[in-house]
Amino acid sequence: MYDYRKMTPEERQSVLRERSARGYPLHSPPHFHGIRGTYLITAACYEHRPIFEHAEDLSYLVNEMLNALTAAKIQPQAWVFLQNHYHFMAHVEDIGIISETLRLAHSRIATQINGRQRQRGRKVWYRFSDRLIANERQYLATINYIHYNPVKHGMVDDADAWAWSSVHDYAEAQGEFW
Repeated sequence: MYDYRKMTPEERQSVLRERSARGYPLHSPPHFHGIRGTYLITAACYEHRPIFEHAEDLSYLVNEMLNALTAAKIQPQAWVFLQNHYHFMAHVEDIGIISETLRLAHSRIATQINGRQRQRGRKVWYRFSDRLIANERQYLATINYIHYNPVKHGMVDDADAWAWSSVHDYAEAQGEFW
C-alpha cells in the first residue's frame, strides 16, 4: 500500500522523475480538470488509520460530507463511509468542483474530529483519488463495489448491515433484489 516507503533512494528518484516528466504531482494522484463525467471518488485517512472508529464519529463524517456535497450541488449517486476511508460516485462538470469541496470539508472535519478525540494536530486525511466512469457497465459495477465495500473489508457479513451507506436508499428505491 505504501510502496514508496519500501523503495530504495534510487527507485524513489526514478518514480519522481517519471511523474515529473508526465506533469503529475510528485506525491499525490493527478486530477485531470475540465473533464465532465461521473467519477468514483475515494479518500483515505492518513496511513489508513481508523480515525472514525465509533458510530457517532462515522455518523458525524457522513453528515458533514453529504452536507458539503449538497452545498456544492454535487449529488452522490452511491456512497459508503468506513472507519478509515470512503467512496462516493457523482456526476460533475469538472473534477475541480470536487477538489475544492473536499479540501474545505476535510479541513473542517479534521479539526472537529481531532478536537473530539483530543488529538489536536493529528493528520487525518491523505488527499483523494478519482476515476472517471467510462460506461454503464462500469457505472453499475462501481455501485456494487461501493455498497459491498464494508463486506470486502470484513466490517459486516451483509452490505445491508452497514448503516453508513446508500445501499439502504437503493433497496428502498429499487427493491432488495435489484
